Amino acid sequence: MSSVRARRSETRWVTRFMPVFLAVCFGLATYTMAKRVCVDHFLHRRQQPSAGIAFLVFYLVTFVFMLLTYIRLFLAIQLNPGVVPLGQRAIWRLEKEEKEKPSWRRHKHKQTGDIEANPYSNVGPDDDPDSPGLESFYSKDAFICEPDGKPRWCHSCCTWKPDRAHHCSEIDRCVKKMDHYCPWVGGIVGETSFKYFIQFTFYASLCAIVIVTACALCTRQRLHAGYGLDGFVVAILALSGLLGFFSVTMFITSARYALMNMTNIDYLKSKNFVHNLALRVPRGIQSCEKYKVITYPISKPGDLIPPLSGDAGARGVANERDLLATRTFAVVKTELGENPWDLGFYRNWKSVMGNSIIDWLLPLKDSPCATYENNESYYELGPVYLRLRERFRLPHLTDDEKGFTTSKKELSSGSQAKERKQKKQEQGLQDHARGLANS
Repeated sequence: MSSVRARRSETRWVTRFMPVFLAVCFGLATYTMAKRVCVDHFLHRRQQPSAGIAFLVFYLVTFVFMLLTYIRLFLAIQLNPGVVPLGQRAIWRLEKEEKEKPSWRRHKHKQTGDIEANPYSNVGPDDDPDSPGLESFYSKDAFICEPDGKPRWCHSCCTWKPDRAHHCSEIDRCVKKMDHYCPWVGGIVGETSFKYFIQFTFYASLCAIVIVTACALCTRQRLHAGYGLDGFVVAILALSGLLGFFSVTMFITSARYALMNMTNIDYLKSKNFVHNLALRVPRGIQSCEKYKVITYPISKPGDLIPPLSGDAGARGVANERDLLATRTFAVVKTELGENPWDLGFYRNWKSVMGNSIIDWLLPLKDSPCATYENNESYYELGPVYLRLRERFRLPHLTDDEKGFTTSKKELSSGSQAKERKQKKQEQGLQDHARGLANS
């Protein structure tokens, strides 16, 4: 189980209570639909078996799918919430706080204000050029950065924030593609659970529509026949109407975000927010009026070899391979409302929900964006990336620099294939020698 949980005790108790409350609601709805509506009313009292069977089948189908997606969503949130690993300084701080604070205050949350509004406050970014995690940014061709060209830093988690990660004040952790904290489903909805949240709200909406329709028809027929109201049916009708309205609203909102390749956090910031992007350019490019240039790895204090290029410069290189490993980036800004990850409605939807209708409807596979791996960026970039290069007239990479983007995985697989080929050749020579000796 994940150790991620809400910092405030009241939030933790609400998060524990809501799934239980939903389970009770599901149980009462199933009893009311199966026994009091379909069997007692439509089958026995009204002698309408076709209506009773139809409502019961529709309810059970939508209920089973809703239950399966809820379980998958809950497990994803509990087992793999998609949080960014804490930096070492944050781990030391938490261990110290746990030892010094009384037990009743250990989880009291005192963080105030917008953490992301001032990312360099309190615990500043790690100035070490070999800072853990920094290489994962400049090994790519583009990443979200601060105006100085360095990746975004979270002073609470003491770590570099990957693209599209946001700090959640409820759990005091950075979450990849954070959407919102939802006590109804047991925690934080983000990159690893957003797909299942959309599926759950979709089936919950269908299930609520079936319940409301059946209960409303049952109530209408009972009143018309003079039987009076059934308290269970009326209660479930009101409860399903309320939860159904909430589910439909959440599904429409979440589906809209998926089509736009955004999250709730992204959408709230999109109207008055611009992204700083570090885009890779050829080595030797200098800063100009349009953009600033930074070269990685960043030079260490006391390096005798002058910077290669840019304002931050590269530290001294020991050989030609180190020189090839240096990467230069131009720091540019998007315009208001531009989304660098907008791929178009259909591709946006597939990046969240999957590549087939089966993936869209069944909670079987994780979102493709949660398993996306590419040397270009953390997430697939849309047309805005090319527009930025044209807008700022950024030069294209040389063929040599393009060729030096092979990942460690590709190098490893290539070396393994070479070793297998050599072993096969050696084995062939040994077999040939044995054949000559036997002859």
